[in-house]
Amino acid sequence: MVPVFAACALLSLAPLLVLGAVLDVPPIWTQPEQVHLSYPGVPGSMAVTWTTFNKTDSRVEYGLLGGQIFEMTAKGEATLFVDSGLEKRKLYIHRVTLTHLKPASIYVYHCGSDVGWSDVFSFTALNDSTSFSPRFALFGDMGNENPQSLARLQKETQLGMYDVILHIGDFAYDMHEDNARIGDEFMRQIQSIAAYVPYMTCPGNHEATYNFSNYRNRFSMPGQTESLWYSWNLGMAHIISLSTEVYFYLQFGTELLFKQYEWLKKDLEEANKPENRAVRPWIITMGHRPMYCSNDDQDDCTKFDSYVRLGRKDIKPPAPGLEDLFYHNGVDLELWAHEHSYERLWPVYGDKVYNGSKEQPYVNPKAPVHIITGSAGCREKHDSFNPNPKDWTAFRSSDYGYTRMQVVNATHVYLEQVSDDQYGKVIDSIWVVKGKHGFSAWF
Repeated sequence: MVPVFAACALLSLAPLLVLGAVLDVPPIWTQPEQVHLSYPGVPGSMAVTWTTFNKTDSRVEYGLLGGQIFEMTAKGEATLFVDSGLEKRKLYIHRVTLTHLKPASIYVYHCGSDVGWSDVFSFTALNDSTSFSPRFALFGDMGNENPQSLARLQKETQLGMYDVILHIGDFAYDMHEDNARIGDEFMRQIQSIAAYVPYMTCPGNHEATYNFSNYRNRFSMPGQTESLWYSWNLGMAHIISLSTEVYFYLQFGTELLFKQYEWLKKDLEEANKPENRAVRPWIITMGHRPMYCSNDDQDDCTKFDSYVRLGRKDIKPPAPGLEDLFYHNGVDLELWAHEHSYERLWPVYGDKVYNGSKEQPYVNPKAPVHIITGSAGCREKHDSFNPNPKDWTAFRSSDYGYTRMQVVNATHVYLEQVSDDQYGKVIDSIWVVKGKHGFSAWF
């Protein structure tokens, strides 16, 4: 028989034992979070992606603003993503594609399932007309820590200033860290932008851990390449997103390098068919590591024989670079990041300046125009500049900030640089004006 005092002691411990048992039960994670949009490249469509930590159904309920709310439902699928960190955390990435959207119409939506719905968001379906003049915010290298430009971008997006965001590589710093919790928090941070406008991406070097698995699993870009490279059309522009990282992370295999190059060749050939170039005369590329830069950090772009520009001659078979391919296919504008600064180049090819004229360098330029915009803000702070730059540098700034771009029509593109350090002041702007496009425009 248990003595009375022992029985009392056991009874006094009972709440603690029950509490301990409760604490061992993990929470249920069925609530949608990290909601973000992307454009699948098909007119009248929009992809909605979000995360839960338990498996649930994948549904989006949506309707036209001013109409019956949530009158339409679209279903999708959830993919299990197991992070490669020590904890092997499980994330369920949900993807639903909305179709038959009315161009330029505002839709209200939420996503989730009967065990949990997101907040209510809205978006404007992209206008598939070639007379549309889309407005972009573009930047790279934005982290969870010190995302200096984030608040201004959040507010401007919610004011309706942008149709699309272009994030040109390097997210969160880094998405895989703390068993991918840094990636989760970064995706929560950008939700107040990305749940309202398409958030289009390309990979950077900070995504490389575990063979880019966090990047490949979290984003939903067009095509079947796990968001590594793809192209899409908007207004009068054909936009190409590519991975510069295939030139550097050869431990993951060189086949991706050659596969991307062959894809780029075919995509550019298609875009340059007369019937296509007449409709979408502007060809714009975005990739993380630049071909050129005047920073003093010894990055690839500071070297004459840049891998991205000239290729890899140190492997067998040698891998071609991108400069000749882009030049011979009449690429008009090349957008880059990686350097934690802003730099605008004069039209450049083969390390030489090819301005349209001395008075109007960007009117009918004789080579592609390069913009480097990697100063959105991250824990690695700024990158400094070489005090003796080459002739092709036109303007540079170490201010935190981002770039705005509008493809106005067949002949005009406008770009400006916003300084967040200077409270949103526009510190640089250009008009690129072209009477004709394509390889022949260089002569």
